[in-house]
Amino acid sequence: MLFTKSDALLDDLYEIAKNVHDSAVYFNQYKINSLDTLKSFAEEMKVFESKGDKLIHEIIVRINKTFITAIEREDVMNLAIKLDDVLDGLEGCAARLYMYDIMEPDETMVRFGQLIEDSTQQILLAIELLQKQKLPGMKEYIIRINDLESTGDELERESIRRLFKASSDPIHIMQFKEIYEVLEDIMDHCEDVADAMETVIMGNT
Repeated sequence: MLFTKSDALLDDLYEIAKNVHDSAVYFNQYKINSLDTLKSFAEEMKVFESKGDKLIHEIIVRINKTFITAIEREDVMNLAIKLDDVLDGLEGCAARLYMYDIMEPDETMVRFGQLIEDSTQQILLAIELLQKQKLPGMKEYIIRINDLESTGDELERESIRRLFKASSDPIHIMQFKEIYEVLEDIMDHCEDVADAMETVIMGNT
């Protein structure tokens, strides 16, 4: 399929991916040192999530107004929704940290934050290539995302194992185990984005 020189839907997808990456960078790098900063963290993540909802609405409106699209409408929406799932996961995790008053992320949470930021960076780079109509080059980023997700799987298993060995406080175990699982779910959502991008490549090459 031949793309037009500039496709607004692909530009919209890039803006959605950029917002997701920006939120992951904020999530990973923001320093929490008090209840006030924890509250501010959760509130700012909600701002990112609200912006994501607005961008999703805008791309839906554009899809409905566009007669010819560079990629199938279903593929555009699938990518947009999968990207939004990543953002929803990040916002939901921030909300849980606030609900549980977790002001000192442990080593596992820090490592997951790095993995998620790295994954969203790979997504953004791949979407940038989609904008430039360089679909084959997207594959290397898809592979990297899959590798990062596998690392996240292993991190979750080992971290939960250590958690049960190191703590006898059932509330602590419940809270931290839930956070680990939410973080790993976010990695799964990143992999879902990679799968959606793979679908685009297969349908347009």
